[in-house]
Order: sequence, then C-alpha cells, then structure tokens
Amino acid sequence: FLAMAQLSSIVAVAAAILTAMIFSSVHKVEEGHIAVYYRGGALLKATSGPGFHLMLPFITTFKAVQNTVQTDEVKNVPCGTSGGVMIYFDRIEVVNFLIPSAVYDIVRNYTADYDKTLIFNKIHHELNQFCSVHTLQEVYIELFDRIDEDLKLALQQDLTAMAPGLIIHAVRVTKPNIPEAIRRNYELMESEKTKLLIAAQKQKVVEKEAETERKKALIEAEKVAQVAEIKFAQMIMEKETEKRISEIEDGVFVAREKARADADFYTAQRVAEANRLKLSPEYLQLLKYRAIASNSKIYFGKDIPKMFMDLNAFPPGAVSQTSGEVNSAHEIDSTLKEFEGRL
Repeated sequence: FLAMAQLSSIVAVAAAILTAMIFSSVHKVEEGHIAVYYRGGALLKATSGPGFHLMLPFITTFKAVQNTVQTDEVKNVPCGTSGGVMIYFDRIEVVNFLIPSAVYDIVRNYTADYDKTLIFNKIHHELNQFCSVHTLQEVYIELFDRIDEDLKLALQQDLTAMAPGLIIHAVRVTKPNIPEAIRRNYELMESEKTKLLIAAQKQKVVEKEAETERKKALIEAEKVAQVAEIKFAQMIMEKETEKRISEIEDGVFVAREKARADADFYTAQRVAEANRLKLSPEYLQLLKYRAIASNSKIYFGKDIPKMFMDLNAFPPGAVSQTSGEVNSAHEIDSTLKEFEGRL
C-alpha cells in the first residue's frame, strides 16, 4: 500500500510538471504582431506570425512586436530657443509602422523596444536642434506650421539609414507652453493683430461696397448708352425705311407721270395725225365760205371776189388747228351756188 502511494505521488508530480511544461511551451501571437524568440538571452532567428505556437519551456521566451500602424506619444519635451527661452511641448505624436521583413534586424539592433531609441530619443534630439537655431517668435508663431513636417523628414532620413523598414507616416506637434508673461504679450499682440485685421477687413468691405457701387453706376451708364444706341439705330432704320418708301413713291409717281405724258403725247400725236388727214383743201374752202355766210353784212362790187384768198397761199401748218366737219367738193360748190343765188 505504501509503494502504491509513493507511485501515485510520483505520477502526480510528473503530470504536474508535464502540464506546466506544455502550458509554458504553448503561446499565442495576436493579429498585427510578430513574435521574436530569446533563448538564454540570445535572440533567435526564428519568428512567428499570429496564432498559437510551441517553444521550449522555461528556457525560451518570446516578445510580440507590433507590425501595423501605431502612434507613439512623446510627452513634455523641453526645448530651448536661440534667445534662451525654455518652452515645453506637451505632446508629440509619431504615426509609424514596421515592415514584417525588417522586424528581426531592428529587434536585433535596437531590442524589442526599438521605438524608445529610434523615435522617442530622436524626437528630443531633432526638436532641440530645431529650437536652438530659431527664435521664440519663429518657433511659436512663424515656423510652427513647419515643425511637424521638418520632424517627419528628419526622422525618416535617419531611420532610412539606421533602421530600414521603419516608416514614419506623420508627425503631429501640439502648441508649446511658453512662460506666462510672454504668453500674455503674445495674446495682447494677437488681440491687436486681430483688431488690425478687423479694421483691414472693414476697409476691404468699404472698398468692395464702393467698387460695387462704381460697377453698378458703370453698368447703369452702359445700359443707358446701349438703350440710346438702340434708339438711335432704330431711328436710323426708321429714317432709312422712310427714305426707301419715299424713293419707291417717287419712282411710282415718276413712272405714273411718265406713263401719263406718254399717253398725252400719244393722244396729241394721234390728234395731229387725225387733223392732218381731216384738214383737206376742200374742207378749208368750205370753212371759208361758211365764215363768209355767217357775216351780217355783205358788200357787193366787182372786186368782191378778190377778198377771197387763194387756198394755196396758206402754209400746210397754218390751218392745223381749225376744226369742223369734212365736206366734199360737191357740197362746197352747191353751197357757193346757193350763196350766189341769194345775191
């Protein structure tokens, strides 16, 4: 019975030791991390990714190194300006990540806490380098917007040479704390500057309003000028239209008068032609006798026939305007005989 008890104790101890060995040999690596191993204080070349892994218990240890984007905060960084004023930066944030293939080399050279050496200490060094060559005015106001970019470039330049694979994404710097007396002066200066800016803005507003009024007046003048120009052009068009109408009317009148003159000329020409045919010698002789017959007094004598002039003595155009009926020579002779019978 005693032997059985001793055997049970040995088995229990062995089981406990085995359980402890298994428990210490199994480890878990979180996502976004890479495990590096140490044995007897020496860094092993083997690394492991996320998941469960085994290692020799008690003599092998591991550390998980983050290889995703992370933000390191450097707090309360003192900085002395070129004028001797000491200022403090409350917080400087450095956004960085480590390439997985560079984990082993960086841990071997700078340990698993590489960010203390490569980031924290470098931030102190680079920030003091910057402050030492600039005045408080430049650090606090004029060049403050450049500090984060300058720190990023300086860090990345050193890391590219010292620790390839560690990438700096961005650097964010808070406004530094300065002595209270200087801060009040800066606040007063900012207040005066704000007043000056307000006055300048008011002046710009007044100038803008004046410019707006000037433009409005100019636009109104241009509008009036354009309206006058349009009216003038309209008047010219109306006058040109009236002129064209007058020219057309004159043309119509001239054409009408010309047609009327042509008609009158044609009528006169036809009348003259008719008269030329109408005024024959016999007709003129008849008219002569009719004129004599119409007299109220008749003189007798042997020279009376001489009162009648020879018809041939009249030129052809001398009787062109005489009008009357056309009679034959027989009618004229009958009339003369009747007249002589009365005598």
